[in-house]
Amino acid sequence: MYIPKLYRNENPEEVRRFIRENGFAVLVNQTEGNLWATHLPLELDQNEQGQEVLLGHMSRANPQWREMENNAAVMAIFQGPHAYISSSWYDHVNVPTWNYIAVHVYGTMRLLEGEVLLASLKKLVNRYEAGSEKPVTVEGFSEKFLSSHLKGLVGFEITVTDVQAAYKLSQNKDEANHGYIVEALEKGGGEMEKGLAEYMGRFKR
Repeated sequence: MYIPKLYRNENPEEVRRFIRENGFAVLVNQTEGNLWATHLPLELDQNEQGQEVLLGHMSRANPQWREMENNAAVMAIFQGPHAYISSSWYDHVNVPTWNYIAVHVYGTMRLLEGEVLLASLKKLVNRYEAGSEKPVTVEGFSEKFLSSHLKGLVGFEITVTDVQAAYKLSQNKDEANHGYIVEALEKGGGEMEKGLAEYMGRFKR
């Protein structure tokens, strides 16, 4: 992905945190001769060799996984809050723009089966059920119910080979104008704009 130097985030810990906070990704590869994308949650983890991996699963009916069996290259796109930035918020004449955070993770995939797949599902469910009033667990499903649903899934592990992170957060603006943008986003926006303002405050110039 094209990222101007000013907007590159090369801090691994910050990027890992972003991926964990924005785990619903777009998984892209070439399938049946065409570009193919699937929207799904991915969990950042480490394998037994200490390599960073993304864990996930998709429907067995989805043909995408068949093109990924033999270490084929894949890309996962993680996107955070984004918003239009009006140039009317500046104290000078300039053009409007769009602020955003996007992370592209590249890697190769292997399929997961049996107990390894089950462990991956447990980890994913436990993470997203942690804040529930009555959390569901994979262990709480009957063996018959779980077995029937596992047949319809394909689990996978993506070994990460490269990570590219774009944090376009008005780093090219001086402190005053950076503050005007944050104020406008917080005052007039929805959840997306407020989320972007939070990131801008966290990573201000």
